[in-house]
Amino acid sequence: MFKIHYRESISSTCELLGVSRQVYYRAIRSKQKRQSIAKQVTELVQRVRMDQPRIGTRKLYHILKEPLQKLSVGRDRLFSILKANHMLIKPKRSYHITTNSHHRFRKHKNLIEGLNIERPEQVWVADITYVGNRSNPMYLSLITDAYSKMVVGYYVSNTLAVESSIKALKQATRNRRYPKEALIHHFDRGLQYCSNQYQKILDRNKVRCSMTESYDPYQNAVAERINGILKQEFLINTDTISIKMMKTIVKQSVDVYNTKRPHLSCQMLTPIQMHKQNKIRIKTYKNKNTDKTAVLSVF
Repeated sequence: MFKIHYRESISSTCELLGVSRQVYYRAIRSKQKRQSIAKQVTELVQRVRMDQPRIGTRKLYHILKEPLQKLSVGRDRLFSILKANHMLIKPKRSYHITTNSHHRFRKHKNLIEGLNIERPEQVWVADITYVGNRSNPMYLSLITDAYSKMVVGYYVSNTLAVESSIKALKQATRNRRYPKEALIHHFDRGLQYCSNQYQKILDRNKVRCSMTESYDPYQNAVAERINGILKQEFLINTDTISIKMMKTIVKQSVDVYNTKRPHLSCQMLTPIQMHKQNKIRIKTYKNKNTDKTAVLSVF
């Protein structure tokens, strides 16, 4: 009885609006289909973001391209679904000074200005980023391959002491994939990198030393960018946790970053995929204010 009254009510409403029942039911089915697809898409995205909590839409589309194509979802539709479900990522910016360039140690020439980076372990870049808070300061020392964007060495410490940078460097040199290839290690004018202990390790491993010669942040853009990715996309700058927990978070984040996150500059390969070959040219994007930084602005 209820179903009969419901159908009659629908029929009356359709007549009143001047639409056929077929059109009405087709619209209902179409809406249900769109909702079903949107639900499947958000579930796919949530699974990726379990490992990469703030990964952007373009990289999500690349990772999920095959299942999205089966759902007939392109990049624009993916963007619309994420926007409708409040799942777009807004970038966060933070800045802390970690470089002390006023020291007695020798400063080196910039060897990578104008250099074409064409293979892994041709140039490593290094930087230190702040990942703690005032009551619990912590610093992450990173060494990254400029060609593959793979993090090759890292260490978390609660001080800016040179030992942290040395531990990251030792990890990087220990795990070299191409130890017979010539390597340049580029960094800013920080005390840690210019110290005698750090320089001895470079000499022992026959690694040439290169340094920024100005205070232009673009001169160490690759290292700065990787710092930003780990902090903004992987949320490693989480407050009020112990240094032991931070080390665990950083290790997991670096592993996921190296093995799962595609890079625009690496033709959407992951860093570890890029590091295993030397045929693909990296994408470079010139900064409109200077030509000198083109080789470094690769994101």
